[in-house]
Amino acid sequence: QVQLVESGGGLVQAGGSLRLSCAASGRTFSTYAMGWFRQAPGKERLFVGGISSMGTNTDYADSVKGRFTITRDNAKSTVYLQMNSLKPEDTAVYYCAAAVVRNSGTFYYTERRYDYWGQGTQVTVSS
Repeated sequence: QVQLVESGGGLVQAGGSLRLSCAASGRTFSTYAMGWFRQAPGKERLFVGGISSMGTNTDYADSVKGRFTITRDNAKSTVYLQMNSLKPEDTAVYYCAAAVVRNSGTFYYTERRYDYWGQGTQVTVSS
């Protein structure tokens, strides 16, 4: 069992940056793949990016590739989402999620593969 708490959301102007954090409870954080998802008002929750349990593999949605970066610090049981060059269309509630994996190089693109979810943090980008 793991509990996830996101932080770092807020209001930022277009072109600005934010860094989201997701702190996990428990001592087995390094065994979980982590994902970031977002949900805009009236829309479905979508994959933003993922990182494998040891941080060796990452991938991103095309809409954020080159602007967002996921990293993790297993010693601190925390995963980060650095968001640069933000656009109004990035406005959403951002969620982190943890997945039990057998392969340390694995992460998932679909939300149903994730076992634990944070409560979400609001990111609003003004034009």
